[in-house]
Amino acid sequence: MKRIDELKAGVAVIILNEENKVLLQKRADVGLWGIPSGHIEIGETVSEAAIREVKEETNLRIRIKKLIGVYSDPNSQVFVYPNGEVIHFITTCFLAEITGGELRCNSDESLELKFFDQQNLPQDLLKMHPRWLEDALAEREMAFIR
Repeated sequence: MKRIDELKAGVAVIILNEENKVLLQKRADVGLWGIPSGHIEIGETVSEAAIREVKEETNLRIRIKKLIGVYSDPNSQVFVYPNGEVIHFITTCFLAEITGGELRCNSDESLELKFFDQQNLPQDLLKMHPRWLEDALAEREMAFIR
C-alpha cells in the first residue's frame, strides 16, 4: 500500500435541480470540479456536516433525502493534495434537495458553482465523484458500501 498520512471522515452531497442537473463546485484547492463535500467536525453528525458544508460552500439550504453510500476503498478514496499530503477519506454520500438560499460561492474553497447536465459533466472531475453520482442515480433502496 502506498503511503497514507491521515485518515479523515468526510461527507459529500449530490444536489439535483428541477431539470435533474447536478450541482458541482470547482474546488480552489486542486482546481478540479466535484460534488460539494467536506470534513466532519468533532461533535457533528454526518447529516449535520453535510448540511453545514453545503451552506458554507454554496449558500444553499438543503434537506437530506437519502443516504447514497459509504465509500472507504483506498483505491478510490485516497487523495493526494498539491502539498503532497496523502489522505484516505471515508466518505458518507447523501442525496439532498434544495429548500432555500441563493446559489453563490460562499467561501474561498470554491472557484465556481454550476449545475451540469448528467450526460455532459466536465472532464476535469475528481476521480471518485463519477461513482458517487452513478450510485445516486441507480434508484436503489439500499445504500452502497464501497
